[in-house]
Amino acid sequence: MNQKGLLVIISGPAGSGKGTIVSRLRELAPFDFSVSATTRKPRPGELHGVHYYFVDKADFESKIEQGEMLEYAQYVGNYYGTPKKPVEDALAEGKNIILDIEVKGALQVKEKMPEAIMIYVLPPDYETLLARIRGRGTETEEVIQKRMNEAKNEIKTFPRYDYVVINRDGGVDRAAQDVLTILSAEKMRTLRNADIPENFFR
Repeated sequence: MNQKGLLVIISGPAGSGKGTIVSRLRELAPFDFSVSATTRKPRPGELHGVHYYFVDKADFESKIEQGEMLEYAQYVGNYYGTPKKPVEDALAEGKNIILDIEVKGALQVKEKMPEAIMIYVLPPDYETLLARIRGRGTETEEVIQKRMNEAKNEIKTFPRYDYVVINRDGGVDRAAQDVLTILSAEKMRTLRNADIPENFFR
């Protein structure tokens, strides 16, 4: 049977809890987490190849030109992105890879690797999302409203994802199990098991 790993993209607005779900998934199942590349300088305690691949701007732009990045973006003057080769190598070894990335990057990956499974994480409603962001107590009302507007714009792209997982308050374990259920079904898709008939025609 086809043992190629699954490439799983998980996105969601700030306050959706996707990061917590990803952490829980890595406790429950053997996932690899893709290490991003960046042109920013390492912060104290950060290690090359563990937290990020730290590269200079010229190297990063060369990788873009050579088609070696699955996705990338610029933020505050620095590049951030996902190198293609480590992901492809891990998938070929049968490892499942999780990419916790925002919508624009997710759509870039899907264009290059259509077999990627795209999962969008959301709270049950607007009020819950707003309460979670306010509950952090770290941002001004102006910043909170900006985040909510960004979330509304992001959520418009939700139909381009394959699945949606609702992360209810106190329901991280359930949300993680929902993701695992999706992946279990994906493993059984005929297109991922095209070699099975060979076992019956010899």
